[in-house]
Amino acid sequence: MLKKDPNAPDGCRAPKPGEIMRNPTLAQTFREVAKSGKAGYYTGRIAEELVKVVQDLGGFMSLDDLKNHMEKGSEEVDPIKLNFRGQGIDKSHGETMHDKSSEGVDVWEHPPNGQGIVALMALGMLQELEKNGKISTFSDKDHNSAEHIHAVVETLRIAFADANWWVADPNVVKVPSQELISEKYLAERAALFDPKKAGDIPDHGSPAHNHSDTVYFAATDSEGNGISFINSNYAGFGTAIIPKGCGFTLQNRACNFMLQPADHPNIYAPNKRPYHTIIPALITNKADQSLHSVYGVMGGFMQPQGHVQVLMNMLVFKMTPQAALDAPRVCIGAGMPDSGDVFDKTVYLEDGIPEETAEKLRDMGHNVEIIKGHGRGLFGRGQVIRWHVDPIEDRGVWSAGSDPRADGHAVPWM
Repeated sequence: MLKKDPNAPDGCRAPKPGEIMRNPTLAQTFREVAKSGKAGYYTGRIAEELVKVVQDLGGFMSLDDLKNHMEKGSEEVDPIKLNFRGQGIDKSHGETMHDKSSEGVDVWEHPPNGQGIVALMALGMLQELEKNGKISTFSDKDHNSAEHIHAVVETLRIAFADANWWVADPNVVKVPSQELISEKYLAERAALFDPKKAGDIPDHGSPAHNHSDTVYFAATDSEGNGISFINSNYAGFGTAIIPKGCGFTLQNRACNFMLQPADHPNIYAPNKRPYHTIIPALITNKADQSLHSVYGVMGGFMQPQGHVQVLMNMLVFKMTPQAALDAPRVCIGAGMPDSGDVFDKTVYLEDGIPEETAEKLRDMGHNVEIIKGHGRGLFGRGQVIRWHVDPIEDRGVWSAGSDPRADGHAVPWM
């Protein structure tokens, strides 16, 4: 996967911008998959090389594991949703819809074993806090204020505490997804919020007990259909392990299993999927389920945090898709498994958030760090496509944005 160069120390190196990059072994892998389909990957030469390199490094993968995975195939899942109508959008949202609806929007996420439920829980708690008068209805001037950031950070921290326990493979353990995003449970969890100070790292709740390297793209068409797609090897180049003659690296998603305690729902086990960070999302209009936006934010544990902030930027603070992505973001934890602990008390602020805001957050008990330069990749990379109605022309308009922290772009196609 490197470029051959006789002048390089080992005869090869990473390609430079503008150079031709060849990967003939990956090309051969594509040919075999094109010829034989999934069997060309999960059986035969590629499978044998994949198993060999894993076992040579002390792993336990077998050819039977790959065959069983192939035979099981991709699994259709039902997305989970939360009706978001807080922060005044039950009134303002209708201004950009034909029917002037006041029902807000439905936010759709991939269910566990994905972490999209974190974004829904945080949004639901923000809604409950506003309802109970613990936070105000934010205006444009409140964007990225200490009060706004404190509310987002604290609700995300509570949501992550629950996800760290409950997000697991629903085919192996019971995952109470609907209970976790119910108004009753979110109101109970929101009660942990203190508007004046940072809370301790919370333990997970129990709704059952209460009842007793990533790529993202979005596409839409003229008929209002949309697709939200994400794929990733996880950490930079995944495991960085390359099966001989295959031209690709293996992912390292299993690092999101838990090894203890033994009764943890996400405990490492055979034929089981781990907590998964990649979460495509979309928003529909509650009144008629028409498409509002297709969006996603790449970046490990930053993803649900980015979903909450980008959505609020568009719906609460009335930003265009591009402005919603451009705006400085916040992150709890460092977002990737090799960069830090997503459950620590550090609040990372992107350069552009005023120092005055940082000081107010420190006074509230937050451990604040400001991130500048290339380190801003920590805050994820997003893409958005949105549909709305021009209130003067009464015509539908598509608009889009692409994150300046990465190399994507928005492309209209006629």
